[in-house]
Amino acid sequence: MFDEDLIQIESDFLKAIAQPTRLKILYFLKGGERCACEIIPKMKEDQSNISRHLTHMKDMGILESRKEGVSVYYKIKDKRVFTLLSLVDEMVKAEIKEKARKVKILA
Repeated sequence: MFDEDLIQIESDFLKAIAQPTRLKILYFLKGGERCACEIIPKMKEDQSNISRHLTHMKDMGILESRKEGVSVYYKIKDKRVFTLLSLVDEMVKAEIKEKARKVKILA
C-alpha cells in the first residue's frame, strides 16, 4: 500500500527544508547563484552553522555548488522547490484566516 522507501526519502527531503535558516537560504538563493561569502553574512549566524545547512541541503539534492578558486557558489538545483513553498504559504495563510474567522465568531 505504501512505498516505505519513498516515504522515508520524502520525509528526509521535507525535513531538509523545514528549518528557518534553511528556508532563509532558499529564499536568498531564489534570485540565482551566490557565493557562500555572500550567504553567510546575510544569515547573521555562525559560519560553521551556515556551512552545515548548505552541505545538508546539497546532500539532499536541494542545492548544487561549484568551486571557483577558494570560493564556493551555491544555487537551487530544482526551482520547483518554490512551487512547494508557495503551496505551503497558501495553506498557512488559509489556516490563519480560518483561525481569525473563528476567533471573530467567538468574540
